[in-house]
Amino acid sequence: MQLYFIRHGQSENNASWAKHQSSDAPRVPDPRLTDAGHQQAHHVGRYLAINKDSQPDLTSHDRHNRSGFHLTHLYTSLMTRAINTADYISQACDLPMITWEETHEWGGIYEKNKETGERIGLPGPKRAFFEEYFPRLQLPEALGDEGWWNRPYEPFEAMPKRAKLVAAELLARHGGTNDRVALVSHGGFGFGLLKALIDFKSPNNASGKAMNVWFSMNNTSISRVDFGPDYLAIVYLNRVDHLPTALIT
Repeated sequence: MQLYFIRHGQSENNASWAKHQSSDAPRVPDPRLTDAGHQQAHHVGRYLAINKDSQPDLTSHDRHNRSGFHLTHLYTSLMTRAINTADYISQACDLPMITWEETHEWGGIYEKNKETGERIGLPGPKRAFFEEYFPRLQLPEALGDEGWWNRPYEPFEAMPKRAKLVAAELLARHGGTNDRVALVSHGGFGFGLLKALIDFKSPNNASGKAMNVWFSMNNTSISRVDFGPDYLAIVYLNRVDHLPTALIT
């Protein structure tokens, strides 16, 4: 199996944070893509659809994907910015979008009380919203009119456990196959998933305290992980070859 983890395009919240450089920057609970984000998503969709050979060469690792990507599956978080991005890939590669609810960003769908700072979970979009705006999206049967989130705010500390469950489910679904799986998700969750896959533990600094470690991912960057019978290979991280310099965010 090959996993291609793709961070969503620039969202309204990404742009707001870049402008204000503050955790108190204005935000919306479920941001959409900016104009730049739509352009990024268009570029990554076209890039992933380029296949120079009609079939992938299974005898070669093709670590730079010079022969193309030959994606077989496309998963997406249910957050709007991820689906916006996956929709471009879906159309370019002629693949259905398969929702994977557990790949959402930490925090979930929430708003922040301006006076108290409390983060309050919100319902999130309903089934009718997705069916109207994203007809290529395969929705979970359980999703109805209550909204897909509809639960409290999820703190960052709760995300690693969820990432481990997704890593295990990914291997259960696609381990031991030649599947080429694209997952459109989020920077924070991407960090958690990679950390879970490689069982990474943060090193200590000179004072003996655990260091803060992060895997940087630009908007619509591609990170590839290969899985073999007895190995896992981080082939590349945070590739943005498909983007012009002005669109790297």
